[in-house]
Amino acid sequence: MTDYLLDTCAVIWTAHNDPLREPAASELQDAYRRGGRLFVSPITAWEIAMLVAKGKIALALDTGLWFERFCALPSVTLAAMPVSVLVASTTLPGTPPHDPADRIIIATARAFGYVLATRDAEILEYAGQGHARVVEC
Repeated sequence: MTDYLLDTCAVIWTAHNDPLREPAASELQDAYRRGGRLFVSPITAWEIAMLVAKGKIALALDTGLWFERFCALPSVTLAAMPVSVLVASTTLPGTPPHDPADRIIIATARAFGYVLATRDAEILEYAGQGHARVVEC
């Protein structure tokens, strides 16, 4: 059974019922039906809070409460973010994205064997180098 890690963009779109692109939409639904889990990195809470602070997105709730409610949805689990993942984010192979949050999300996916659901061009390019498993959403 495959477990997925949602990139920040996928969390925002999923929460707002914006459709995900194929093949991710079908893969995530199939995973849910088979008992797979969707993981969300704690760094995603920080990224969403930064987007709110910069006025790039608006939420109807306090960001912390919004994130907690998202993580309480059925099949959504908060991913672990141990020190080993944070350290691994600094030594990713190849040419990883420069964004520290993206690096942490990639390191999390690699450490726990998750498929990363993303539309981020830099992450997709990095995965194309063979360093991460992704599904474009």
